[in-house]
Amino acid sequence: MSLYLKQWLGGQDFARADRFASQMANFVYVIGDDQSRECMVVDPAWDVAGLVERIDAEDLKLTGALITHYHPDHIGGEIFGYKIAGLAELMSIRPVRVHVNSNEADGVKMVTGIEESDLARHSGGDRVAVGDIEVTLLHTPGHTPGSQCFLVEGALVSGDTLFIGGCGRVDLPGGDPDQMYYSLTKVLGQLPEPTLVYPGHDYGVTQVSTIGDEKRENRSLQVGSLEDWRRLMGAT
Repeated sequence: MSLYLKQWLGGQDFARADRFASQMANFVYVIGDDQSRECMVVDPAWDVAGLVERIDAEDLKLTGALITHYHPDHIGGEIFGYKIAGLAELMSIRPVRVHVNSNEADGVKMVTGIEESDLARHSGGDRVAVGDIEVTLLHTPGHTPGSQCFLVEGALVSGDTLFIGGCGRVDLPGGDPDQMYYSLTKVLGQLPEPTLVYPGHDYGVTQVSTIGDEKRENRSLQVGSLEDWRRLMGAT
């Protein structure tokens, strides 16, 4: 078996004509089995029809969607008065099972309008198979209550939990600085240093990093105590 992993940037690799997509700089990922050609898409939004066309052009069979969290720039919905295509459009074009953390499921339904029957609810530590490739779902609350990252064969798709050079905001509804500290230090920070980091947005000096490099260079992974973290986050 061999891993198929693609990183596509909104406004560049898809949704090229959408200025808002370019500003938001979301990454969409395709994780799959290069032999069976089965795949899942991570956080499909902005130009869903274009994403499906790209997947089809790669001769891949889409079997599911993996969702890091419920914010509209990752799953579709309305933000700042702007309507973003996402899971609802995916269900109409290529209906597949949507894998979400249980703490995020109601938010996903509220934001996108998809049905409970579209969802597969998960807990941290669950595993999802894509062909013969196994994806481990890591529950990493802090940015939102049900944020999750996807660990697959030495690669981490980190959503808005861990960025290259930073971490996700904790001051939005559902954000929790204490939970973010735990997620960064006790979950992601414990992964092997060679683990590749694929973030949810193109906010860093590079588009891919490693856990080791982030521990050496990312202040969010260098705070020594919860008290110091709270001060850093302005939560004291």
